Amino acid sequence: MAIWFEEYHTDNVKLGIHVKEQLFHGKSEYQEIDVFDSDEFGRVLTSNGSVIFTEQDEFVYDEMVVHVPMAVHPHVRTVLVIGGGDGGVARELGRYDEIEQIDVVEPDRMFVDVSKKFFHDNAVGLEDKRVRIHYEDGLRFLRKCNDAYDLIINDATDPLGHEAGLFTKEFYGNCFKALHDDGIMVYQHGSPFYMEDEETCRAMHKKAFRSFPINRVYQAHIPTCAAGYWLFGFASKKYHPLHDFDAERWDGRNIKTWYYTTHLHRGAFMLPKYVEDMLKEEED
Repeated sequence: MAIWFEEYHTDNVKLGIHVKEQLFHGKSEYQEIDVFDSDEFGRVLTSNGSVIFTEQDEFVYDEMVVHVPMAVHPHVRTVLVIGGGDGGVARELGRYDEIEQIDVVEPDRMFVDVSKKFFHDNAVGLEDKRVRIHYEDGLRFLRKCNDAYDLIINDATDPLGHEAGLFTKEFYGNCFKALHDDGIMVYQHGSPFYMEDEETCRAMHKKAFRSFPINRVYQAHIPTCAAGYWLFGFASKKYHPLHDFDAERWDGRNIKTWYYTTHLHRGAFMLPKYVEDMLKEEED
């Protein structure tokens, strides 16, 4: 009998993945976690019935939230990752020798343990000696930080539930406070294609736009995301993602990637007209 994992992206659209077997099911204090083995995407991790990432397409997300800001900021030494308990973001950050400290703030120990057991290619990032895992709420952690980081990456997945506080005006204000004077924050911005998701995209951009002097949005193709289309936010106190982008310096690092390139970096900020219009309406 065929087994399928199905996730509704809207009331009328759903993603279906053929599953060979279910490898894990558990319920933590924060979420219900499942791991499936599939033919097309390899192992799939879900939270409360929604895909968080798969073995076959996680590299797109992790590369785009790390290498875009790292190709812009000239001297990143300290990084804060909010969420990121699977280790994928830490893995990409680990490719930069100049980074001295990577703080990963993940409240859910079960999420980390499951990632270590079933997704070693991601979780290897947590083994880096520069990584410190803090098992606590991201917003609560941020409230204690002042002028502490060069880069903050908000790897939280959902503006609802236990991560809702990571998408509020207070959150963006605390990120601003926690960054150095030339700091950058990058965050997942959601998918703007379906009407059900548009409101969240608008709200996030409005809050970031009001909190940081430089704000740009960029894009990537991630097959298991809603409409296969995902946005990221780039909020900065000083550096512009295109004007201060140093392609020659980044290419000279010879970092092996599957998705990110310095050519793609420029193109990722060239958005469809309907997305530009949506963002402009919130800025006005």
